[in-house]
Amino acid sequence: METPRLAQTEQKASTWKGFYNKSFRFASLRPVNKPRHPESTTCRYADTTCRLFQTRGLRLRGPLGLLGMAEMFQGGVHRASRIRRAVVIGNGFAGAENQSIGLVRALGLWGRQSVYRVTRPRGGINEWLHWLPLSLHRKVMPLPAERTAQASHPDVLEADAKQIAEMARQTFDTDGPLLVVASGRDTIPVSSAIKHLAPENIQHPRSHLNRFDLVITPLHDYYPLTPEGQGQIPWFLRRWITPREPPGSNVVLTVGALHQADFTALRNAASAWHAELAPLPRPLLVVNIGGPARNCSYGVDLGKRLAAMLQNVLWSCGCVRISFSRRTPEKLSRILMKEFGTNPKVYIWDGEGCNPHMGHLACADAFVITADSVSMLSEACSTGKPVYVIGAEHCTWKFADFQNSLQERGVVRPFTGKEDMFKSWSYTPLNDTAEAASRVKMALAERGWSI
Repeated sequence: METPRLAQTEQKASTWKGFYNKSFRFASLRPVNKPRHPESTTCRYADTTCRLFQTRGLRLRGPLGLLGMAEMFQGGVHRASRIRRAVVIGNGFAGAENQSIGLVRALGLWGRQSVYRVTRPRGGINEWLHWLPLSLHRKVMPLPAERTAQASHPDVLEADAKQIAEMARQTFDTDGPLLVVASGRDTIPVSSAIKHLAPENIQHPRSHLNRFDLVITPLHDYYPLTPEGQGQIPWFLRRWITPREPPGSNVVLTVGALHQADFTALRNAASAWHAELAPLPRPLLVVNIGGPARNCSYGVDLGKRLAAMLQNVLWSCGCVRISFSRRTPEKLSRILMKEFGTNPKVYIWDGEGCNPHMGHLACADAFVITADSVSMLSEACSTGKPVYVIGAEHCTWKFADFQNSLQERGVVRPFTGKEDMFKSWSYTPLNDTAEAASRVKMALAERGWSI
C-alpha cells in the first residue's frame, strides 16, 4: 500500500525485463524434537543444515482435490491446531509491507503480529546494486549499524531466519503455531529458510508456480500472456518474461493490490479524524498524487492539466484536500501549491504531523488519483465512493491493463474537469484482501488448521 508522502519509492517493472514481483510466502511453523511421520524436512542456514520443523508435502506433486487445492491440504494433521499469531517480514517498502499487514488484518491476527525487516544498503552507488542478491550486496557494501531495521525503527527487528525459527520452536507450547508472511524480493532468503508446512504466495513470484500451494496475484501480472502483451515483447525475449504459463487451479487472481483499508480500519480512522474532517463543507474531494513510474511516465504537463481541471470542478466541491507522495516531483507539487496555496477551499498536506491518508479514505466523498499508483487506486476503489483517474493515457504494459480492468468493472472513471461532485455514483467495491484471506483460511482449514 502506498500512502501519500510516507510511501517508499515503488520499484517498477521494465517492459523488456518482465515484471518485478514482491513475493509473499506463508509458513505455519510447528517445532518438533522427533519427527511424527516420515515426511519431515530440513532447513539450510548458510552452510549448516538443521532439522527444525515437521512438514507435509511442500510441493505440489499430487493431483488437486475437490476444491482445487493440493492433496497436501486435504490430509489434515495429527491434531488440529489454531494459529493465533503472525510474523511479518518486510523489505522496508510500504507498497510491499502493507499488503502483508493488510492480509494479516483480514485473517484476524491484527495486534498479534511481530514485524521483522530485511535491510539492504541504500543511497549512492547502492541504487545500482539492488539487483544483486542481498547477501552479496551486504558483503560488497556493508550495512552501517545506524541503518539496521531496529536502529531506525525500535519496534521493527532485523529479520534473521535462525532467530525466527528458534522463537517459533521455544514458544510453540504456549502460543501455538506461527504464521509467517514475507513480502519483497529481499525477504526470499529468510522466508525460504522457514518455508514449512504451508507455503503460499501473494503476487506472482517469478518462479515455477507448482512450487506453491496457493498463489495470490493481480490479474494484470498475467498481461504478458495476452495477445497485446505478446505483441510488445520481442520474440527472442519471450522466454525470459514471466509468467510463462496461464494461471493454474492453485492461483487466486485479484483485481488490485492488497491493503489495510478494511471496514474496521476505516471506522477507526473516521473516529480519529472526526474533529478535523467532519465539520468540513461537502462534498469533500480528496486528491492523491503519486509520481511518474517506468510504465506510467509523465511530467509537469500532468500537474498543469490537473490544476486546470481542479479549478473547473472547484465550484461543485465543498472543499478539496490534496496529498503528495514521496515520488511526487517537486516541480509538479510546486505547480499545485502555487495554484491553490491561498485558496480557502483547498487544503494541501505539507507532510508534517499525522498522515491524513486513512482519514481521507474514510471521510472523502470522492477521489481524484494519479494513474501510477496501483496501491492508492486499490484502496480508494474498496470504499465504494467515486474514483476519478488522471494520467491513465500515460500507462503502458501491465499498468495499462490494470487501468482497463478498473474501467471495465466501472469502479473508476477518467477525470475530465467537467464533473459535478454533487452527483455521486456507485459500484461494487473491490474486496480483494478479504477474498484472499478467505482462500487462505480455506486452504488451512482443509489441512486441519484454523485461524
